[in-house]
Amino acid sequence: MTVDESYMDMALELAKRGMGAVNPNPLVGAVIVKDEKVIGKGWHERFGGLHAERNALADCKESTEGATIYVTLEPCCHYGKTPPCTEAILASGIRRVVIGSSDPNPLVAGKGIRILQEAGLTVETGVLKKECDALNAVFFHYIKTKRPYVVMKYAMTLDGKIATATGASKWITGEDARKNVQKDRNRYMGIMVGLGTVRADDPRLTCRIPGGRDPIRIICDTGLCTPPESNVVTTAHETKTILATACADEAKHAPYREAGCEILVVPKKEGHIDLGELMRMLGEQGIDSILLEGGGTLNFSALKQGIVQRVQAYIAPKLFGGAEAKSPVEGSGAVLPSDGWQLSDVSVRRIGADLLVEGDVKYSCLPE
Repeated sequence: MTVDESYMDMALELAKRGMGAVNPNPLVGAVIVKDEKVIGKGWHERFGGLHAERNALADCKESTEGATIYVTLEPCCHYGKTPPCTEAILASGIRRVVIGSSDPNPLVAGKGIRILQEAGLTVETGVLKKECDALNAVFFHYIKTKRPYVVMKYAMTLDGKIATATGASKWITGEDARKNVQKDRNRYMGIMVGLGTVRADDPRLTCRIPGGRDPIRIICDTGLCTPPESNVVTTAHETKTILATACADEAKHAPYREAGCEILVVPKKEGHIDLGELMRMLGEQGIDSILLEGGGTLNFSALKQGIVQRVQAYIAPKLFGGAEAKSPVEGSGAVLPSDGWQLSDVSVRRIGADLLVEGDVKYSCLPE
């Protein structure tokens, strides 16, 4: 690892501290170095707060004249909730800027780099670009499509079961894996399940990390049959809950609204709600990411309608058996092996006794 890469790696670790607090803004970290010594560090800590560069400058206890700043994402150059970071860098006397990712936001998109270069600063780009891009996969997808980045997550046994033949599913994976899921519930803005999951498990779908943020709960319920006594309904005044349904009957909506739920009426597609249209509607609400924890029916529909960007499969070293036991993706399934959804950039890591396999979904053509 080069010197520039080691400082950028430090900035990446700082950026991760903003997970769960900055959506729909990007995760950004910054490190300021002078005479081979770190003199300032910062990250984007919360939505609406100072950006990483300004926090790093505020952290400096000595002059930044002639220093280098390492930042994971191209500095902004427009007025939003905070002033442009390019202005702060130019005013600081920093002479060199090292950048990980370019910003795809049309308000920035190379303009920040150009402003710094035209002012005479040395600008290096693409340092640990792959790692910096991966950190902001959610932001990049959302800023380009205005739709949430969807991570389909499930836990299964080695023989591909998400529950026993009796429907029992607690617990397939160990405590370490379940703790990792809670981190993602804190990271992503929304969590989505189907009516079947609500009926079978009566989940709360909250984040069980002290100080963590509960995701917005989205229930896909075509006919609006969610039990009024279910946890997601009775706690809707505490945690934002959206019922996505094709039912337009206002009288049927009323008790759910009174309980604190939001109703989104979505058109049908092949007998179920149109998930593509639902993503558009959720994106308009500023929801940039969703952890999909659905059952086999919803997971198949999500893949078929092309809304899933990434898959997380937790695999436990146990076997359930049972011809009727549920699997993570059901529906009609692929006709031929070549018809299945392929994953790219696959990683495998061990979490306790379990394995986590992750990868990006490759579609043969762009979803509608």
